[in-house]
Amino acid sequence: MSYEDTVVPKVKKNADGSRRRVKASDFDKISKEILITACSVYRCLIVTQAPFPDSVAAETKLAKEAWCEACQLKGVDVKLTPLAVNMLLKRASHVRGELKTKMRPLTASFHSFRSSNSMEVIRSNRDLAERLKIGLIFVFKDPSSKSGIYKTELLQQGINSMWFLNRSDEGVIYHKYFDPIPIKTIVLVLTAIECCVDEWSQGIKEDIKFTSAGYGAVYNHHFSSLQRFDERTAPYKLLSKICINLHDTARFHAGVASLIPLSATSQAHIDDAAFEDAI
Repeated sequence: MSYEDTVVPKVKKNADGSRRRVKASDFDKISKEILITACSVYRCLIVTQAPFPDSVAAETKLAKEAWCEACQLKGVDVKLTPLAVNMLLKRASHVRGELKTKMRPLTASFHSFRSSNSMEVIRSNRDLAERLKIGLIFVFKDPSSKSGIYKTELLQQGINSMWFLNRSDEGVIYHKYFDPIPIKTIVLVLTAIECCVDEWSQGIKEDIKFTSAGYGAVYNHHFSSLQRFDERTAPYKLLSKICINLHDTARFHAGVASLIPLSATSQAHIDDAAFEDAI
């Protein structure tokens, strides 16, 4: 099925005559289905390929890729319009904000930050945030001994919550983007964790926006660090193993872990005692 003409939504206006913001419901049925699917694919592309795109051109390229993928999945060919592109591009900041929102309570609980007016608690929170930031020890499985680098359980919790909550989540539906968990996705989650830790830097939780301007450089620093880790441990393929394990564990959390089939040559049998009990 092919749509030769560009699909343009009907422009609706507010009561005062101004143009209303375009929504998915403004598109025709086919285009709406493509747009909804493209938005999901675009979210996956952002978090796995370019969490903090360095230009509008880079974002637009991913938007076009997402639209083409959506058309293929739906078996139709609908031209991408500038309005649809704009709707897709907004998903970049949305998905980062969603990740940050999910990581905030996970980070607070995992590292035992507490909300209180007590000066003692406030001081404890401030000291904890400072310790976690020194040497980025929050990336370790055991921060106190600095062992298990990039194996913090909080990383797994974030991936589970964001993309593998259940068998209908994006990490399962669009598994080709997450199998194994991409390095850039790991870096994005680590950057979100750092943002959440920063929110406690004054001892009282404050809201810090998880934006490209504020955390793009932090993301690049984590990415560089992970690359160095990969280079130094290349003979052991440690990073590759971490990526695979994160994905397999996340799938298990979503309830879609692969089942190992029983061998066709299994020698299992019913014991004779069971036959005797039946008499």
